[in-house]
Amino acid sequence: MTVPVALLLLGTLAAVVAPRLLARADWPEREPVVALWVWQCVVAGVLLCCAMSMTLSAAAAWQAVRGHVFASAPHAVVDAYALRAAGGWAATLAVTLALGGLWTAAMLAREIFRSRARRRRRRAELLVRSPLLPGEEPGSDRLVVLEGERPDAWWLPGAAPQLVITTAALRRLKGRQLDAVLAHEMGHARWRHDWLLHCSGALATGFPQVPVFAAFRDEMHRLVELAADDVASRRFGRLTIALALVELNEDRGVFGPCPTPQAHVPQRVHRLLTPPRRLTPARRLRLTAAAALVPVVPLLVTFVPGLRALG
Repeated sequence: MTVPVALLLLGTLAAVVAPRLLARADWPEREPVVALWVWQCVVAGVLLCCAMSMTLSAAAAWQAVRGHVFASAPHAVVDAYALRAAGGWAATLAVTLALGGLWTAAMLAREIFRSRARRRRRRAELLVRSPLLPGEEPGSDRLVVLEGERPDAWWLPGAAPQLVITTAALRRLKGRQLDAVLAHEMGHARWRHDWLLHCSGALATGFPQVPVFAAFRDEMHRLVELAADDVASRRFGRLTIALALVELNEDRGVFGPCPTPQAHVPQRVHRLLTPPRRLTPARRLRLTAAAALVPVVPLLVTFVPGLRALG
């Protein structure tokens, strides 16, 4: 019965240590796409630890569950996990982790519901501010121009995604700056960054005391912007997207001494104007491969006793 406990300890260790290690590293800002992958693998590893620990604890606590989990396994495999020696705490652990899983699903469903409600509300506002012309179908245009005195541009995801830009932004953005902003927003849409934000927000809201989930949410908001900046800069240059960011945000006070909700914008501009040196392809490959092994570790801890018994 040591495997469920080992999985739980492994998940706890990863949830505490991984955010600290990633916060001390200097490469995530240089390689935001790789950092996004590493964070997803770490969170997947933590969730797998909890799921596997819950399954084995339930198998130890209840014969019916054990019969389903080890339905076709030889007796030697079942004995290798020492499930019958478990005490009453196995049921408590299984129920606690199951409730945590249900709570996670509820938080994700709430996040998706709220996101869809916000999307419907914003689309209704678009129809008011930019009504359809006779014969025009809803959502037929991927680009919507709104009258507005505040320069702004955003991507509205959904079944018929649209890029919304104000007339003030059109007046401010010069030359290729508009193309760079469009490429930035389309980068968000192409890589479905909205789903990353939904999942990270749901986990952080459901478990605010778990360091890895809170850091996951904060880093997702930062890294998706850096990744989209890189997508745009590769096509139109770093100076172009940096100037576009300044034009869109200089009236919001983000470059002043007082902190604002868009405090990350000056950091993004500084990164674009003084680009950090990228990692070598070999190191990027090593980081990607090492991160992919993180979710494999809980699977190895789970299945190694059974495989040894078979061997």
